[in-house]
Amino acid sequence: MSLNIDFLDETEKVKEKDIELVEKLLQHAAKILEIEDEAELSVTFVTNESIHEINRTYRQKDAPTDVISFALEEIGEGETPIIAEGMPRVLGDIIISTDRTIEQAEEYGHSFERELGFLAVHGFLHLLGYDHMDPEDERVMFGKQDEILNSFGLTRDENGHS
Repeated sequence: MSLNIDFLDETEKVKEKDIELVEKLLQHAAKILEIEDEAELSVTFVTNESIHEINRTYRQKDAPTDVISFALEEIGEGETPIIAEGMPRVLGDIIISTDRTIEQAEEYGHSFERELGFLAVHGFLHLLGYDHMDPEDERVMFGKQDEILNSFGLTRDENGHS
């Protein structure tokens, strides 16, 4: 079982090992969540400036953020999902600000890798329809997030402290 992930680094600064980490982590998440084989998504790494623009344009929030997900499967009221037989499931796009990833890793006192992994999983769960708008949904989503990160071995810092 595996995902097809298309990586795009608009910053031209993301290390190969960090892209590999996100790839392995999302494949691990897909296995845990039993996502069907060959499902497709993209992960784009951008600057604070770029994500600020995206946030303003699509979410009417005039500030940079850490991760934005665009789910292609969100179904509006009265709409029918379009799922063609034999076609791969296209989940959508995850956009991560590497600038914000660095800032938050420092803020929380853990590694860049831990923060990057956290944001990738957080964005991935949003693509699958998870949300944290109310306490119950938040508990479910954050529980899944922790399960994926911990079973992958990406704890809050290198020494296993949470």
